[in-house]
Amino acid sequence: MQIINAPIKNAGVDVAAFDLDNARAYRQWRDRRLAGYPASTDGLRVPVADPAQLTGAELAALRDRIQRCNMAIYAIDPAQTGREPIRALGRQLGLEHLDGNLCADEDSLTALQVIPEGRQQGYIPYSNLPLSWHTDGYYNKGDQMIRAMLLHCVRPAASGGENALLDHEIAYIHLRDTEPAYISALMAADAMTIPPNVEQGVEIRGARSGPVFSVDGRTGSLHMRYTHRQRSIEWKADTLTREAVACLREFLASESDYIFRHRLAPGEGIVCNNVLHSRSGFDDDPAQPRLLYRARYYDRISET
Repeated sequence: MQIINAPIKNAGVDVAAFDLDNARAYRQWRDRRLAGYPASTDGLRVPVADPAQLTGAELAALRDRIQRCNMAIYAIDPAQTGREPIRALGRQLGLEHLDGNLCADEDSLTALQVIPEGRQQGYIPYSNLPLSWHTDGYYNKGDQMIRAMLLHCVRPAASGGENALLDHEIAYIHLRDTEPAYISALMAADAMTIPPNVEQGVEIRGARSGPVFSVDGRTGSLHMRYTHRQRSIEWKADTLTREAVACLREFLASESDYIFRHRLAPGEGIVCNNVLHSRSGFDDDPAQPRLLYRARYYDRISET
């Protein structure tokens, strides 16, 4: 079983559930996970009056959704869409340590909008093209694991831009129930390799190899790193890994009730423990182009 970082600090998580030799612990965890699972995004939504000062009820409601399915959708007054209120909301959920990734702004938030030139040019999040299934930071080093993510809508696109969301623990359950050996293959330290990132002949990030699924040694929770793209990725060259990836891709392409779809409205946001997500292509209104803020965190949402 692949463990990243030690020691485990969250004694409330039974890591035995992720041990392939412990079917009983897995079955108990699986049954608890699926019991009372939300049926739609309606079950994820939490209205918030002031993102900078969550009430006890709002905080409890957000944590309840996240405990159930690793994600919640909050809704605030669109007028409260400044960067600091969004960061304040995250802090109240235990999200303090932001990932200052390559295209992040000075405050480590990232403004996601169509940018046809500069460093962002060529990166799909800064275009109106469809963005395939992934978890955030799948190319990061192990000590920079992205445990949580917040995505806040300032302005939606004129049309399109819908997100699909899948709890990574549901993906794990699907694969393990289909064939436990698939989990073993995807927990291998060399299961997935992201080649170096090279800009204008200069290597700005080296190759990154690691597992798809791992148990986070800091929290004891299940972590997933994944990208659906088929170029600029190297999968371990063995039959079992190929079969496991094919099974996962088939599930992500399905109409499973566990895959939520939602188009964020102004003032809405997704806060999650880095679940799988994608985005459909979109068309912009030139006068009011799509703008979302994204925050990536090294922390997991507290008490979830």
